[in-house]
Amino acid sequence: MQWFSQVCKQPNLATQQHAQARQLQLTKPTGSLADLEQVAVQLAALQHQQRPEVDRPWICIFAGDHGVVAENISAYPQVVTRQMLQNFAAGGACISVIAKEYAAHLSVIDCGTVGDAYEYAGVERHCVRAGTANFSLQAAMTHAETLAAMQLGRDSVEQAQAQGASIYIAGEMGIGNTCSAAAIACLLLDAPAVQITGVGTGIDAERLKHKIHIIDKSIKLHQAAVGHDAFKILAAVGGLEIAAMTGAYIRCAQLGLAMVIDGFISTAAALLATRINPEVRAWMIFGHQSAEVGHRYLLEALDAAPLLKLNLRLGEGSGAGAALGLIRLACRLHNEMATFDEAAVAADKI
Repeated sequence: MQWFSQVCKQPNLATQQHAQARQLQLTKPTGSLADLEQVAVQLAALQHQQRPEVDRPWICIFAGDHGVVAENISAYPQVVTRQMLQNFAAGGACISVIAKEYAAHLSVIDCGTVGDAYEYAGVERHCVRAGTANFSLQAAMTHAETLAAMQLGRDSVEQAQAQGASIYIAGEMGIGNTCSAAAIACLLLDAPAVQITGVGTGIDAERLKHKIHIIDKSIKLHQAAVGHDAFKILAAVGGLEIAAMTGAYIRCAQLGLAMVIDGFISTAAALLATRINPEVRAWMIFGHQSAEVGHRYLLEALDAAPLLKLNLRLGEGSGAGAALGLIRLACRLHNEMATFDEAAVAADKI
């Protein structure tokens, strides 16, 4: 049995019941804090403690280049992937600022970008291959390369747990990866490219039409060989960073570490993870619904209710990072609000 098929930890139902009972005793009308109540109760069950917390967040950015960029489907050149790696590590990117705001550990992992060998301070370089193959012509990755990229995600989560992380966020960087995520979604959901495919980095209408054509072509090329096998779909049209996130999500659930899912690309990896190992789903909190058109369909497939809808389309874990503030607030409200007895308030008067 491959490691990613092994059993996952289970939420603690007794702790969940205690957390739900506490919510009924807090000085507010029943259910009045809605999703803030639910996320606190979910975290209590996942963390096996009646007072949940997210004081030690771990954020990992996985990067990889995509061969399909050769088909002119992005508004930005491929070199931007590596340039952003430096920006992450130097503290200039959105997710870098978010990590600083919440005192989160931020790691940056190059799973396979195009270019000569380099050494960037603060970037871990693990080149599985120098970008994926052009999946409109052949499979993006071999079986072995897909496994190797998933292992990078597994290793990241094991490091996070060893360092005492209380919650995990995976972000991504890779020019062309909305094209990859859309192809994944089409194959997983049996959906046409025109329904799933969005503007990504901000392409114009003509290039969007071309991007849809490339994804349709890719689906026809691979569909018979991959069927509904999530691992095969990942290898056929996925990215190295998407494979790493998929591995990270599975390992989080196996080790019992709650995770916050980011936007379109991260949610494609999340759906892959749950199709590979269905027990992973219980460990996911969904940070936001992005402006990318296909994200809604992925969320629906996961029966997910995201905490935010801010029309973001940045990626790199930014939406999950933005939601981290709400999750922390939910924990504080759950833990620190007074009960009716403590406040000497008559419950039947609220």
